[in-house]
Amino acid sequence: MSDEAQILSKSSEKPLLLVLSGLSGSGKDTILTRLKQSGFPPLHITTVTTRPIRVNEIDGEHYHFISDQQFQKMIAGNDLLEHAEVYGNGYGVPKEPVMQALDSGQDVIIKVDVQGAVTIKKLIPQAVFIFLAPASVEELVKRLRRRHTETEEDLELRIKTAEEELDKLTIFDYMVLNRQGEVNRAVSDIKAIYRAEKCRVKPREISL
Repeated sequence: MSDEAQILSKSSEKPLLLVLSGLSGSGKDTILTRLKQSGFPPLHITTVTTRPIRVNEIDGEHYHFISDQQFQKMIAGNDLLEHAEVYGNGYGVPKEPVMQALDSGQDVIIKVDVQGAVTIKKLIPQAVFIFLAPASVEELVKRLRRRHTETEEDLELRIKTAEEELDKLTIFDYMVLNRQGEVNRAVSDIKAIYRAEKCRVKPREISL
């Protein structure tokens, strides 16, 4: 093997764990869908949730929709990488598929809320943390209203929570703006982050 090949091998052999997070309504599901459709290499590990499925959502793709009893069983069995209650519903990332993928050398991407990202940062600080945000809080409010999934009371809570979550921005490595009508630009930015991470002289070493 040539010196160049050896260098490239050493810099790319370590699998990456990408953590995509951000404000509610920032477009995380849309971005993930576009990434998968484009053949983005990292394996997406689907989050579990106890919240009711929404119109146009697909079980197993957007989330694994499970019962409260199943969720509590997963917590008791230490089957979740992280878990949290968000707006009265349980959310968590299954641990086993993440570990299996990383152990096999497969890059992984997971989607979590900001609270979940904070937890994972403590457990796996060498993961790549990406914060997805709209161009402004005003745009965020418009998106949430267009979803027609929240009451006015819920909407006010989400806006208040968004302001608090912005204070956690410093734990992230990158921020990507998902501007209205510019989803492809946000997708390209995430791909650029991935490529840059693959070119690091000192690769991140993920350990669980």
